[in-house]
Amino acid sequence: MSDAPLGSRPRIISIANQKGGVGKTTTTINLAAGLSEFGYKVLVIDIDPQGNASTGLGVSPESRTQTSYDLLLEQAMLMDLIRESSVAGIFVCPANADLASADIDLVTSEKRSFLLSDAVQEASFLAAGFDFVLIDCPPSLSLLTVNALVAAESVLIPLQSEFFALEGLSQLMLTIRDIRKSANPRLRIEGVLVTMTDSRNRLSQQVEADARANLGDMVFSTTIPRNVRVSEAPSYALPVLQYDPTSKGAEAYRRLSLEIISRRSNGQAA
Repeated sequence: MSDAPLGSRPRIISIANQKGGVGKTTTTINLAAGLSEFGYKVLVIDIDPQGNASTGLGVSPESRTQTSYDLLLEQAMLMDLIRESSVAGIFVCPANADLASADIDLVTSEKRSFLLSDAVQEASFLAAGFDFVLIDCPPSLSLLTVNALVAAESVLIPLQSEFFALEGLSQLMLTIRDIRKSANPRLRIEGVLVTMTDSRNRLSQQVEADARANLGDMVFSTTIPRNVRVSEAPSYALPVLQYDPTSKGAEAYRRLSLEIISRRSNGQAA
């Protein structure tokens, strides 16, 4: 795979689902690792107050003296906040618990929905030559998630392979539609990623079949299996692609990375 940039501007993808525990942060970390393996320069912007994407990429909590809170609330420059991660080719704008009050703090700002969008359009940031920006959103449809959707050109939606999984998508789809109409007409759905699948489990198979029947080509061909190595990797502050490169989870995230690169080349985002 060529390591040539995809264009003069980075591809900005928000990883979002208002439901927690669906593999959103895990997908952010490991998609970043997969893209970097293929030679792309990747920035992860963590806007989840839990800060798990930052931790999972080797940015310790005590080192986060400036975070995405400063980006959104204190008018800090994005380039001043970016840190190297534990993986070559991946950089992080970290988050911490300060973001928990962001919705209240942002509510009086006239540009409250556009702060992240403005940050990723700064000339100094664009000059840094990132190929992909992945935004790890909190598990809610808060102002933080709205900022991510306004800043992004597409949304990747992790969908856990469990009962009622599809029902939880309706509000997110409505939010995406509203943002297309009001703030970001270029916003598209990158794809729906079925996560935590188990080929031995009939319910898991049925959820995937229902997702494909209802959403068609919007669902990625790649699915992410339940894999103990994926679960273990964050405790070592590494993506699974570095922790156990030959595991089923690592191979799945490589396939997802290739699928996204291919979709981008063919202009297939929904």
